[in-house]
Amino acid sequence: GAPPYWLLRHSVVMCLLLHSLVLMTFCFHHAATSCSKSCYCSESESGGKTVRCSNLQLTEIPQDIPNDTQRIYLDFNLFTTVPTNAFAGLPHLVELDLSHNELSQLEAGAFRGLGPSLQFLDLSSNKLVNFNAEAFEGLRARANLTNNPWHCDCNLQMALPRVDLEPASLTGIVCQTSDPEEIGVQGLAFLLEPDIDLCVVMKRTTDVAMLVVMFGWFTMVISYLVYYVRANQEDARRHLEYLKSLPSRQGKSEESSTISTVV
Repeated sequence: GAPPYWLLRHSVVMCLLLHSLVLMTFCFHHAATSCSKSCYCSESESGGKTVRCSNLQLTEIPQDIPNDTQRIYLDFNLFTTVPTNAFAGLPHLVELDLSHNELSQLEAGAFRGLGPSLQFLDLSSNKLVNFNAEAFEGLRARANLTNNPWHCDCNLQMALPRVDLEPASLTGIVCQTSDPEEIGVQGLAFLLEPDIDLCVVMKRTTDVAMLVVMFGWFTMVISYLVYYVRANQEDARRHLEYLKSLPSRQGKSEESSTISTVV
């Protein structure tokens, strides 16, 4: 006879669930492994994915880069900034090329999440002026920082020890301008000039400020001492006058007593 109604209903439900599971798996796989729009993707023999988005006139970092990507080429575009968490969700990325763009700003945490995997970062031939150590937090990669109009000042000098990039990478910071100008580092790789102190002006300013503060306190102390001495002198004079007046008052009291007795 015909199968029971409950068995038929159960079979239909199971088929729908299985179909939904297959569809969800396909969607997730597509999201994880598909290529970024307008970019070209290729797979290496080892299974690593390379995404090439070079020379596409892009103005913003793509947000649909597959999370199994190992190499990204974003060179020769029109990026002006790398925002915070721009490459989050790419745990396998080993190489990132951002060279030949219009980059003038790297926001704090721009490369956050890439520390454990990234081996090479190319930021050459951009418009980077100020070095932001917070943008490179956690990175231990080798970086190409050449051909940027770097401004070398005390902020740069204090920022360099705070980054964990491969030390040789920092030799790519060649000073185009400096503060103070007369210190003479233009055209030099700052890391290779250990005797140059770009914080000397700030230190001098700090020393002058400390001297001014100390002089102010010294003036206040002297003023207080002068006031204290003068006040005490006035009190002493009044007390002395009071003491001098005591005998005369005592003599007048005795004369008053004698007159009273005679009367």
